[in-house]
Amino acid sequence: MKRRTALRTLGAVTVAAAVTGGVVLLGDPLGGAPGSGAAGRSGDAPPATATVVRTDLVRAKTVDGTLDFAQRRPVKSAVVGTVTVAATEGRTVTRGQALYELDDKPVTLLYGPVPVFREMKTGDRGSDVLQLERNLRDLGHGAGLYVDTRYDKDTETAVKRWQKSLNREPTGRVGKGEVVFQPGQVKVVSADAALADQVGPDRPVLTVASTRPVVRARLDQTDGPLTAAGTKVEVTLPSGRTAAGRVAGTVRPEDTGTGDGTAGQDGIVVEVVLDGGTRAASGEDTKAPVSVRFVSESRKGVLAVPVEAVLALRGENGGYGLQIVQGGTTTTIRVETGMTADGRIEVSGPDVREGLTVGVAAS
Repeated sequence: MKRRTALRTLGAVTVAAAVTGGVVLLGDPLGGAPGSGAAGRSGDAPPATATVVRTDLVRAKTVDGTLDFAQRRPVKSAVVGTVTVAATEGRTVTRGQALYELDDKPVTLLYGPVPVFREMKTGDRGSDVLQLERNLRDLGHGAGLYVDTRYDKDTETAVKRWQKSLNREPTGRVGKGEVVFQPGQVKVVSADAALADQVGPDRPVLTVASTRPVVRARLDQTDGPLTAAGTKVEVTLPSGRTAAGRVAGTVRPEDTGTGDGTAGQDGIVVEVVLDGGTRAASGEDTKAPVSVRFVSESRKGVLAVPVEAVLALRGENGGYGLQIVQGGTTTTIRVETGMTADGRIEVSGPDVREGLTVGVAAS
């Protein structure tokens, strides 16, 4: 009677190494002629059996993460002053609305990439003037205004109309401490200065972020392939809902904004974008942890068996096989192996089909 030893698993890594050309042989050759691929017959019954199934195999890793918003950045006061109305945490601020008030005057959010670096007044030229005029137009104060890089009398008139709408003194000039330019609407992540605090250029008044929700999670250094942009992710949110997403890239640990003291830990912090955008995280608790499942590889609709069912075949042909159980007899067939996941391994070959009963080694 021929000996058969099942390919036992010491974990997915061991199986994968054996399947991809390892030299350790853990079983006997087929009973047929060497290299024939014919079935070898034997009468010994296996200790257990399983069924060849058609299924999806997914290799994944699950870690904890945090729900956050992209592009966190501090907002500092361009001038020295006292906070008379503090920023409201969690609020979404759009063009023309006040982020906070300084010395009893609103500091208004306007859209644009150029930061405020001077007082703008009649006679000035520049890209900052251009973006100011665009905002005046979009806020409904651009009557008679030609939008260009020149701060002329029409610009001054439009500024005065805008200042009157804010109950500010209509000076016709825009000072450094009166507006903050950001690329678009922002969410106030934290109010860094409280009511009555003295602030200036060296201290943040608030921290803002885009309104696009992201998930940040820390992976091990050995998980490099999972950090590739586009890697699929499934996020279980604090409410229990699941949301699909994808890896956008990596961020420096100190940029995560979690405040949990993890900046000095080893690992790679990845940022995940949710496919549903803002709606995907609507109403979720951003202070509660989330579960992040990274999918590194998947195979759809493949034939699979328990890893313990695969035999490593000795002999000059080697390879791998399955012990097919039919009634009181067993037959060994040669198979090709593929991906392993969750204790199952992909198998293929001319003699493999769904529903076959195969022998499984005793655990």
